[in-house]
Amino acid sequence: MLIELKDLRHEIGGRRVLDLPAFAADRGEHTLLIGPSGSGKTTLINAITGLITPTHGQVIIDGQTMNTAAPAARDALRRRLIGVVFQTLRLIPALTVRQNLALAQTLAHGRTEPGLISELIERVGLTHRADALPRAMSHGEGQRAAIARALCTRPALLVADEPTSALDDANAQVICDLLVESASANGATLLIATHDTRLRDRFERVLALQPPGAAA
Repeated sequence: MLIELKDLRHEIGGRRVLDLPAFAADRGEHTLLIGPSGSGKTTLINAITGLITPTHGQVIIDGQTMNTAAPAARDALRRRLIGVVFQTLRLIPALTVRQNLALAQTLAHGRTEPGLISELIERVGLTHRADALPRAMSHGEGQRAAIARALCTRPALLVADEPTSALDDANAQVICDLLVESASANGATLLIATHDTRLRDRFERVLALQPPGAAA
């Protein structure tokens, strides 16, 4: 299994914000994590990617326990195995699209692959914007650039947090298609966390989260 979660709980200020007894995903599996605000979707994503340490339980990524690893080891594991599309796109504003991808590759692998960078930029429809800075791009273009950046390290796990929540129906389907097709083309495990019920029919595997303490 690429992802194994065991008895995962997290509390903030004494309030439980995540309660997940078990979850696992193998390489190449695609899962939609869906639930209302307050159900712990972003907390779960942050625990899986090692950005937070859950209060209780285990997060095992590719056989390594993420939540007990030292910060430097977490960073290395995330850079090597995980591509993340955050709610806020987190593109480096002083770098062009192409340079953002090159930096991600350098941090992950110590080298760049210009051919892969160009291929991904073309795949997300940004060839004409490859040398643009993030501030000169539309939100939709920025989303596509962030997806290309997440894919450019050839991650085993692609994670997207609320990638369609601010989009109309047509653009939501475009972004969902892009994530699914890109993950499939790279053999990556895909996790999309969202409250956007429009995506539910696109996934055979759905994990429905509820706020801790809510009735099922």
